[in-house]
Amino acid sequence: MMDPSTPALNEFLNPPREFSLLPFWFWNDELTEAELLRQIADFDDHGVYGFVIHPRVGLPRDTGWMSSRLLRFVRLAVEEAARREMKVVLYDEGMYPSGSSSGQVVASNPLFACRGFSRIELEEEQEPVLEPGHHLVAVTRRSNGQRIAVVDRPIDSVIRGLHYLGQGPAEETPPAADLLNPEAVACFIRLVYDRYFEAVGDHFGRTVIGMFTDEPDLLGRCQEREAVSPGTTGILDHVKSELGYDFTPHLPALFYDDEPEAPIHRQAYLSAVHRRLESTYYQPLSQWCEAHGVALMGHPAAPDDIALERYFHIPGQDIVWRFIEPGQPSALEGPQSTQGKCSSSAMIHLGRRRNSNECYGAYGHELTFEETRWIANWCFARGVNMLIPHAFYYSVRGPRYDERPPDVGPNSAWWDDYATFARYCRRLSWLNTDCRHVCRIAILGEAHHLPWRAAKICFQHQRDFNYIEAGDLLRSARVDASGIRIADMHYQTLVVDGHPNLPQTVWDALQPLADAGRVVVWPPNDGGPKAFPYFRASKATTPAELISVLDRLAPPHFALEAPHEDIRCRHVIKGGESFILFVNEGTAPAEFRLTGGFTETAQWLDPWHGSRRGFSQDRVVLRPFETVLLHSPALGE
Repeated sequence: MMDPSTPALNEFLNPPREFSLLPFWFWNDELTEAELLRQIADFDDHGVYGFVIHPRVGLPRDTGWMSSRLLRFVRLAVEEAARREMKVVLYDEGMYPSGSSSGQVVASNPLFACRGFSRIELEEEQEPVLEPGHHLVAVTRRSNGQRIAVVDRPIDSVIRGLHYLGQGPAEETPPAADLLNPEAVACFIRLVYDRYFEAVGDHFGRTVIGMFTDEPDLLGRCQEREAVSPGTTGILDHVKSELGYDFTPHLPALFYDDEPEAPIHRQAYLSAVHRRLESTYYQPLSQWCEAHGVALMGHPAAPDDIALERYFHIPGQDIVWRFIEPGQPSALEGPQSTQGKCSSSAMIHLGRRRNSNECYGAYGHELTFEETRWIANWCFARGVNMLIPHAFYYSVRGPRYDERPPDVGPNSAWWDDYATFARYCRRLSWLNTDCRHVCRIAILGEAHHLPWRAAKICFQHQRDFNYIEAGDLLRSARVDASGIRIADMHYQTLVVDGHPNLPQTVWDALQPLADAGRVVVWPPNDGGPKAFPYFRASKATTPAELISVLDRLAPPHFALEAPHEDIRCRHVIKGGESFILFVNEGTAPAEFRLTGGFTETAQWLDPWHGSRRGFSQDRVVLRPFETVLLHSPALGE
């Protein structure tokens, strides 16, 4: 058995406080100094050593967004956290989505209101009649000859507010801002980021570690039934610059599904608009945070927006609304199933230290503690190393109890036993931090789309992988006949899942890898019009054949004697030692045996209890939602 005093093993058993859960702390009622201090002490007593201050609906009107009263309470909480050596993240909006400062951006200048495109159907000789503040973008024709006017105008769009109307549950709905307008975003930064720095800037980079921006959305929470498309005044010039052609003839595709190649034109337009959002919103926030010694945290609006993750110093994602559940296909299928690997792959390839997941939001009062643990395991198996539980409620009085439930902290049924869960999460967050991920397979992703079909097969056959965004192949990767090298990773094979719409420069960059036979296409194309046109690639016709091809191109360091569709594996090296995490993601017991070059010095670690036992290659049985770690000398160096 290995010496239990090794530094890596000791840290695993007693993980540092920095790997704590960082829950959303909903400030949603009348605040008092005594109660804030009491709740912080309660967090500390239960193994929670940090929090995200999240002003939330239910605040009284005398504690408005960015008011001096609210900021006094923020300073009190930050100072108490500093005294207790806890960490704080500041939420950047009066509810969500981010970017409007609870309506204050539009209040400062009505021209900063959210804008977009709408269409007016015209008779043959009819001229469009425009309202004040509306601008004609173009008069064009549909493929059926119908004349339409495309208009740039303010959109009836809001965000959620901080105050109830009356006693609730109806809420205020402040107007959303135009995130594509750099002046509107600069106003947002002045109203929120600068004000926070004035209030607690002396704690930035120490106790205050980040600013959390929450799913900024181009159309906010749009209230209109009429079809609208995201945009802003002058956006077509930007779109033309990005796409290299005039988009005006294709404007009808933004509103009518039956236009020729409507999905292709719509996707091209949205890709160009997202690149504008990068420059007007994400980049200024990221630069502000870097200049002020804190991390930009939070997450984009979509679960597979991997290109936007490069602006986050802590890339993040968000599990909400039971989009991912135990025992359901959603754990492995659909865009939501990609989000864990989205943030962790971005972390690795961008050279970041941490990545996060906001989890449990709106899972309902029926959420069980077993499900809570399962979701945490789902994240850890995919490389997440910072969990942000949604949420710990300051108050559950009246309608607050039912506002995006459940409370997963002090007002939950399991709070008395929470310290064990908190310590467990610290251990696995520690495991996924400051380590080298042992992984030889990459799956190609697009800027705003990550495929899941090949990923599902890899998960079910215990073949770990990362997503590599196509843009990173051009920005920071080195591709040759031996594989793809990026950050400290060396991928020996690349899976192309489906028919990604990527520029020729990406395929040109991959040519040496393809020439070496290390590009695998899945699923097999049908020889039709979408047949893979770029270069010769290996093709697999069944899941078993895909795994066989991957094993030939990127031999695994260990394997299960027989694949088990419910077992997930993640192998990392820390301090020169291997840790292999096994997670039972199923709802029934799972049994397996290992093959590989393990020695008698290996040992099994129980992350939940912090116990260990000697290694044997005899069968391992994991109960539903259970995890186990294999600790051994470094395997795969």
